Amino acid sequence: MTERGGDEAPADVLVAIAGGVATITLNRPAALNALTIPMKERLLAAIQGVACDRAVRAIVLTGSGRAFCAGQDLKERLAPDAPSLDEELILRYNPIVRALRAAPQPVIAAVNGVAAGAGASLAFACDLRIAADGATFVLAFGRIGLVPDSGATWTLPRLVGGARAAEIALLGDAVGAAEALRIGLVSRVVPADALAGEAASMAARLAALAPGATALTKQALAFDRDLDAALDAEADAQAAAGAHPDHAEGLAAFLEKRPPRFSGG
Repeated sequence: MTERGGDEAPADVLVAIAGGVATITLNRPAALNALTIPMKERLLAAIQGVACDRAVRAIVLTGSGRAFCAGQDLKERLAPDAPSLDEELILRYNPIVRALRAAPQPVIAAVNGVAAGAGASLAFACDLRIAADGATFVLAFGRIGLVPDSGATWTLPRLVGGARAAEIALLGDAVGAAEALRIGLVSRVVPADALAGEAASMAARLAALAPGATALTKQALAFDRDLDAALDAEADAQAAAGAHPDHAEGLAAFLEKRPPRFSGG
C-alpha cells in the first residue's frame, strides 16, 4: 500500500493506494470534515494526482469520523480577507467537481455520515454512491441565504429527477440513507461498520476490469447537458445571493444557533 500525507502534507486529506484502488479520505473529523481553502487545494491535488496514476483503476472518496463532509467551513467565510463566493467557486470548488467528472477512473463516494452543502455536491459528482445506514444528504444553502452550488443544480436532477431535486434543493430537508436508496440517489445502503469493506469490494471489482473500456463507459454515461455552463451559472447566482443582506443574516443565525430573520426584497 502507498500512503500519501503524513510528513509530505497536512493530514486533512489522506490518500492511500493499494491493489489499483486509491482511497481519498477527508480527515478533519472534529470539524465534520468541513472544507477550508487549503483543504480544498489539497483535495484537488489528490484527485488530479490519482487520476493521472496509471496504476490506479478506481477511486474511493470518503470521510473520517461521523461525517462525510459538512461542506464549507463557515467560520472561514467570516475572515476579513475571505474571497467572494463566486471566486471561491471558480477557483476551488468547481475545479474539484470537474476533476471528479474528468477522472478516467470510476469514483465511488463512500458516504459514512452527513453530507451537507458542498459536501453533498461532491458526493453527487461521483459516479457511484454507497451510504452507511446512518448517512444523510442535505442541501441547506437556503438556510444561510445562498443557492446550491458545486454542481448540485446539474447533478441532482439527473440522479433523482427534477421534481424530487427541486424539493431537496428548495426545502433543504435532510434525506436519510433509506430514502436516498429509494429515490436512486445512492445505489447501496449498508451498516456503518460494513461501509469501508463494501466500498473496497466494489472498487476492487472495478479495478479488475479493462481500464480503457471502463473509462469509455464512464464517458458514455456522462449527463448530456453542459456541466461547465451549469457551474458558471451557479457562480453567478451565488455572487448575487452572497451580496444580499439575507446571506449575512443567515450566516449570523447559523453561528448564533437561532432561526434566521430574512428580510427578502
